Amino acid sequence: MVMHPGSLSRLKAQPADLAFSEAELVELERRAPEGLTSGEIIGLFQARGVKLSEGTFRKYVQLGLLPRSKRVGRKGKHKGSKGIYPTTIARQITAIKRMMAEGLTIEQIQRSWLRFRPRIEGIGSDIGDLLDEMTRELEEPHFDTAQHGRLESELLGARADAQELLRRLSSLERAVSWSPDQADESAGDELEALANTTTPIGRFF
Repeated sequence: MVMHPGSLSRLKAQPADLAFSEAELVELERRAPEGLTSGEIIGLFQARGVKLSEGTFRKYVQLGLLPRSKRVGRKGKHKGSKGIYPTTIARQITAIKRMMAEGLTIEQIQRSWLRFRPRIEGIGSDIGDLLDEMTRELEEPHFDTAQHGRLESELLGARADAQELLRRLSSLERAVSWSPDQADESAGDELEALANTTTPIGRFF
């Protein structure tokens, strides 16, 4: 479905100071590197007085503003699995709330850098998981140790290449995305700073 600018009313503004600060986001990502459930994420924001319901959270995911969850098995037999989201999703929700506080429409938010961020995050997470799994395989006792040194070096090179890819994608993300200051110069400075704040690549590698 094609969405035209101005077809939706402006979203109700949210107080920008209720969102997490950059220092708090970094600390959260450090404390929960494996990710969070939707309930945990919603609880974090509700504890700060930010309105975020399960329905709104799902809507952000459906609109492509947030990444989809990955199914992770629970510990123990017959425990099933649970959906886990990257901890950096809190950073993206914070950005959405601040854009809403500036009075941006949902179409403008969709056209911003946020539409690419979930996919870049997903690429980084998938590559990181893949390389970690390959590295663990090298340590298995059945593996041919004669090839260990060469393949270990190859994996290190692949990690470096992946880091460079993510840096380039993040740069392109900002270059090709619509910027809020195209519509409102007064909103530009703060939101430009948000767009330029990228997830530390080391989180993936």
